[in-house]
Amino acid sequence: MMKNKITKSFVLLLLLGTFAFGQDKVKILDKYIEVARKNWQVPGMSVTVVRDRQVLLSKGYGVRESGKAAAVDASTLFGAMSTTKAMTAVAMGILVDEGKVGWDDKVTKHLPDFRVADSYVTGEIRVRDLFTHNAGLPNADFLWTRDELSSDGIVSRMQYAKPSYPFRAGFVYHNVMYLVAGKIIEKASGMTWERFMTERVFNPLGMKNTFPTLESSRAYQNRSAPHFEIKNQITVIPEMAVDTAGPAGSVWSTADDIGKWINFTLYNTTADGKPLLRPATFNELFKPQVILPTMFYPTFRLTKPHWTTYGLGWFQHDYRGEMVNFHTGSLAGRTAIIGLLRDKKLGVYIFGNLDHAELRHALMYKVFDLFAFDDNRRDWSAEMKVLYDGIKAEAAKAREASRAARQTNTKPTLPLDAYAGKYFDPYYGSIELQMVEGKLRAIINRETYADLEHWEKDSFLAKSNKAWQGEGVIRFEVKPDTKEVELIWGSQRFKRQVKP
Repeated sequence: MMKNKITKSFVLLLLLGTFAFGQDKVKILDKYIEVARKNWQVPGMSVTVVRDRQVLLSKGYGVRESGKAAAVDASTLFGAMSTTKAMTAVAMGILVDEGKVGWDDKVTKHLPDFRVADSYVTGEIRVRDLFTHNAGLPNADFLWTRDELSSDGIVSRMQYAKPSYPFRAGFVYHNVMYLVAGKIIEKASGMTWERFMTERVFNPLGMKNTFPTLESSRAYQNRSAPHFEIKNQITVIPEMAVDTAGPAGSVWSTADDIGKWINFTLYNTTADGKPLLRPATFNELFKPQVILPTMFYPTFRLTKPHWTTYGLGWFQHDYRGEMVNFHTGSLAGRTAIIGLLRDKKLGVYIFGNLDHAELRHALMYKVFDLFAFDDNRRDWSAEMKVLYDGIKAEAAKAREASRAARQTNTKPTLPLDAYAGKYFDPYYGSIELQMVEGKLRAIINRETYADLEHWEKDSFLAKSNKAWQGEGVIRFEVKPDTKEVELIWGSQRFKRQVKP
């Protein structure tokens, strides 16, 4: 009897000691986050850490909006952006469990009118391919960022999407394929993707302050504002919506709510403890589906993974002998990241309100080191800051080199007003060039335009009226005989439809 009492006492002391050590690590992390946040000049962020079903940290840091006093707390709303993708995969998994969809169903089985330019790909692309970014298609973000097409209109434009690499033989990140997946969810369930996410995913998980779209979140008052560094000043910018491509990145949530999502990704449970998905379906989400052909994230330079893959809405790589499942979310003025060490039953989620502040990566690995490996030696924030400051400096140097290399003693082939008119591409849509105060202006949509500054020959530097969208080069090709003009932006050609 005495031996049993001693054993029980020892176990209790061990558990209490482990708990105390765990709390010490939370304090270490808490202080680390705030110091790092200030070093990176992030106005506000929130962090959630879950281990062994317990929320160890759910807290806000900094302010919701720069220059204002309202603090971020665990109930402050942030954008989830592309971490939405894993949520859409779960929604599809529910329909797979119900026998309404199969991962390897042809997309045309559910969406008979779906088309891409290549008829073979049209006939062979499967539901699974919509989640893995390897369907051979070029990036199509231009379609939803222009804010002029409905979600159905975006999907319809895919009929003009020509292959940019062989089917299932590469990796080009593709938000629109997740929109197509959302359309299948709508067709198979008989309800909108937004309603399905709320009723079949968020509500069962107890995520009462999580919204499927920006529009549906408007009434929520405790919300963060997006920020961008403009002329060395952290500046509030307008909110950018992803609602027309919702399944790829339109969810909004809070630190407290996202803890329930992390718990689900680790345990496949709902609020009442019952599995939301069948075990085989749940495990399929995290099974590597494709090998990443490139080092997709600059952070890999520091983590040096031996392998990198992509699951169904999850980037994956090895770290200290463990498998990491993670995904970032990025939108104008906002960041997010979720990271899981599923075998360690550890997950972390970081929201931020400064454009591409890669402190998110640093904090993810700091959480892994502290709570999975009891290791506080590495200063991930300092290392990441050096890495990304270096990348920023390299980009600035490249821009200066490009400016220095241009031919400054050239002029356009035609008078400026001869380039004006409407240009069209069936995939990307229309761009209109107008003469404004003696200069060319490219009208992108009702809110966005770019003023053109002569670069060299028939090339012009396009500077967006939205500073956070940066600048790029627009080039014209003028046929010598007919003086016909084509506009080239990136790799896309636009034919002029109406001459001035």
